[in-house]
Amino acid sequence: MSKVAVETQNTTLSASYKTSNTLGNKIGYGILYFVLAVIAIVQVYPLVWLFLFSLKTNQEVFGMSPFALPQDPQWGNYAKAWTTGHIDVYFFNSVFYTVAAVVITVILASFVTFAITRMEWKLSGLVLGLFMAGYMIPLHSTLIPLFNFFKSANMIDNPLSVILSYVAFNLPITIMILSGFYRTIPREIEEAAVVDGCSIHRIFFQITLPMTVPVLSTTVIINMIYNWNEFVFVNTFLSSDKWKTITVGVNNFVGQYLTDWGAIGATLMISIIPVLIAYFILSDRIVEGIAAGSVKG
Repeated sequence: MSKVAVETQNTTLSASYKTSNTLGNKIGYGILYFVLAVIAIVQVYPLVWLFLFSLKTNQEVFGMSPFALPQDPQWGNYAKAWTTGHIDVYFFNSVFYTVAAVVITVILASFVTFAITRMEWKLSGLVLGLFMAGYMIPLHSTLIPLFNFFKSANMIDNPLSVILSYVAFNLPITIMILSGFYRTIPREIEEAAVVDGCSIHRIFFQITLPMTVPVLSTTVIINMIYNWNEFVFVNTFLSSDKWKTITVGVNNFVGQYLTDWGAIGATLMISIIPVLIAYFILSDRIVEGIAAGSVKG
C-alpha cells in the first residue's frame, strides 16, 4: 500500500472518530442537561407551590386539589400578613438579629482562625479542639442552662440573649470553614509583609482578611440561613411580641378555632425572599469559597 493511501486511510479514520466522539459528547451533554433540568424543577417547584398556596382561601386549601391553581388569587393575604399579623415588626427583628449575629460571628471567627492557623503558640491546637467540641453539643441540651444564665443576668426577653446564642452556636462551624482556607494561604505573603514593616494588625486587616472574601461569603450565607430560620431560641428567650422574629410570628395566624392558611403561606413566602436574594448575590463567591476551602482541611 502506498504512503498516500495510508495517509488517506488514517485521515478518514480520524475524521470518523472525531465525528463519533462529537456525537457521543452531544448525547452525553444532552442527558446531563436533562437530568439537571429535572433536578432544577424538583428544587424550584416547592417555591412555586408555596406561592400559589399563599394566594388561596381556606376553602380552596381544603376543598380543592393541593396542586390546583387559585381560582381567585387572594393578594390581600400579603397585606393581611404584613399589617394585621405584624409581620413588618417581626421581619425587621429577623433582619436585625441575623445581621448583628452574622457580623459578630464572622469577625470573631476570623480573629480566632487567624490566631490559630497563622500564629505560633503552644495552646493553639487545644483552643481549636475546644471550639470543635462545641460544634458537637446539641442545641436543645443547652436551653435550660442558657435560660437560667440569661435569667440571672436579667437578659430574658432581651434581643441580646438571642444574638449571643446565635454567635456561640455558629462560631465552631464558621471557624472550621475558615481554618481550611487559611491554611492554603502561602506564609511567604505574610513574611514579605513583615519584612516591609507591617504589624500583625495590618497583616490581618490589610492582607489576610481581604484574601478570605470568597470563604467569608460562604460563612455569611450559612450563618444567615441558620439565624433567619431559627425558632427555638427566640421562642424560649423572648416573650414580648415586639421582639419576636418572623419564624415565631407565623403562630399569629393559628387560632383555636380557625387558622388562616393563606396568610401563613404569604408569611412563609415573605420570609424566603431575603435568603434567596442573599444567595443570588453571593452565589459565585459561595462556590469559589467552598472550592478553595476544600483544598486543605
